[in-house]
Amino acid sequence: MVTEEKIARINYLAKKSKEQGLTDAEKQEQAKLRAEYVSAVKANLKSQLDSIKIVEQ
Repeated sequence: MVTEEKIARINYLAKKSKEQGLTDAEKQEQAKLRAEYVSAVKANLKSQLDSIKIVEQ
């Protein structure tokens, strides 16, 4: 699960990256957080798609 704190951290690192750059450790953290976020979004989408029932008229 991606928490609000993790999303805030992702946004902070993205902003900092644009403004002044990131250290190697921050780049690794950013990549890890982004991968976790993308994974959660994919899982949520799959769950929603799996629950859809097609009804023909």
